[in-house]
Amino acid sequence: MRKLLAVVIAAMFAAVATGSFAASHAGAAKDDKGMAKEAKKDDKAAAKKDDKAAAKKDDKAAAKKEEKKEEKK
Repeated sequence: MRKLLAVVIAAMFAAVATGSFAASHAGAAKDDKGMAKEAKKDDKAAAKKDDKAAAKKDDKAAAKKEEKKEEKK
């Protein structure tokens, strides 16, 4: 019975060790060019979003100025 228990424990240890080793190497392959393209896309998207936000802010400021001019009349 002891030998069976030792074999079962050893098998479990081997399975867990193999699984953790495989999991650590299962990540996505690194492609520096592909990653650079993704970074550029993210930068462009962020810049576009900032431009839209700035334009919206400018529109609101212009609308407030017009309202103030109308109130003075």
